[in-house]
Amino acid sequence: MDLLQKIYEAGVVGAGGAGFPTHIKLNCKVEYFIINAAECEPLLNTDKYIMMNKGREIISTVVEIGKLVGAKKLIIAIKGKNIKEINHLKELNEILGSKISLFIMGDYYPAGDEQMMVYEITGKSIPEAGIPLDVGAVVSNVGTIVSIYDAMKDKPVVDRYLTVIGEVKTPTMIKVPIGISIKECIEAAGGSTLKEYAIIIGGPMMGTIIDDHEAEKYHIKKMDGSLIIVPKDHYVVERKRKPIEKIMNETKTACIQCRYCTDLCHRYLLGHQLRPHKIMRNIGMSEHDEEIMKEALLCCECGICEIYACPMGLSPRLVNVYIKNELNKKGIRPKKGSSDIVSRDMIEYRRIPSYRLISRLDMLKYYGQPLEACKDLTTEKVTIYLKQHIGKPANSVVDVGDLVLKGQLIGKVERNDMGANIHASMEGTVLEVSDKVTIKSNGVIS
Repeated sequence: MDLLQKIYEAGVVGAGGAGFPTHIKLNCKVEYFIINAAECEPLLNTDKYIMMNKGREIISTVVEIGKLVGAKKLIIAIKGKNIKEINHLKELNEILGSKISLFIMGDYYPAGDEQMMVYEITGKSIPEAGIPLDVGAVVSNVGTIVSIYDAMKDKPVVDRYLTVIGEVKTPTMIKVPIGISIKECIEAAGGSTLKEYAIIIGGPMMGTIIDDHEAEKYHIKKMDGSLIIVPKDHYVVERKRKPIEKIMNETKTACIQCRYCTDLCHRYLLGHQLRPHKIMRNIGMSEHDEEIMKEALLCCECGICEIYACPMGLSPRLVNVYIKNELNKKGIRPKKGSSDIVSRDMIEYRRIPSYRLISRLDMLKYYGQPLEACKDLTTEKVTIYLKQHIGKPANSVVDVGDLVLKGQLIGKVERNDMGANIHASMEGTVLEVSDKVTIKSNGVIS
């Protein structure tokens, strides 16, 4: 069986947050195969743990994928501050005799954005609305690589490593079955130190936020890598939950056209025609220039403009999200730009230092929290979403009352579909089938 077929059957998706089906992404030929080990978002530690504990698997798998995609250059991109992980990978590289090179990145945000990473490594900017393949590259997260290693051993994606940090009694790393409740993950870290709290699923810049009372009904997906527990009135929470009506009114009354949002936007710096200050002016002055509005389609929603750049506390990111949604309703999609794109001169000098960003986020108290040794969690019930990836949801292949084994296929997509197969993360009985599959243990907790 070929490697792409194994990846498809195992249901491997991008573990870095996007959830792109990997059997689709790696069906290509490229010059560069880049492994994203930068762990872009502030405070996260999951990828560093994976590198220290799955280094051999990562290196051997990268070599095999390199053969698959015909890459001449195999590169692990990692931040220079991660000295322990760098030394560990270098040592394994020598032992295994691989030709993988390490590309050392600065400690800035968003170093892990694949467009910035590809630019740093290749010197080429990806066209507007383009992908790394447009410049001869493909990028995968280290967690995805480990999932591919398992797929090569005929093991599907059924678990996930998570860091649980912030306002918890014992910040910790955990390995959990996909579909476990977020509440159980927090309890594994000793529970919260707060009576009421919010939960950031993912990183503080681009993650999703839920409240404490929702933790039991939300369940871990394949691309989740971190839970950050913060007070409900935390700056980041209030920023992300501001009503769009208020955001638009603030835009109309308070934007001073300083253009910091544009000057620090890394998509703009890469050469894209994305100018948030012009979009803000378009709204503030009621100019109704649709061509300017269409620039919002190029926004990657990294959050630099609202968290770091704007001196007025406005939210160009959320304005862009609103505009993108409105344009999508009209069937307007971004158009791929020219391959002759050139980065702007100041790109080398306008990177956002991670430590300074953490300070702006008011999260320095969580920086460098020592983590408990990794725990393997078990549970009596999992709820597994049939769509936890980019593309179409999987179609259930089980019914209520069915007995399933750990690793058994419960949701299927066709090989050429943009989607991913879904598997049972524990042995048990199927209790519910809808847009998700709920499985209860029959006494064999896995």
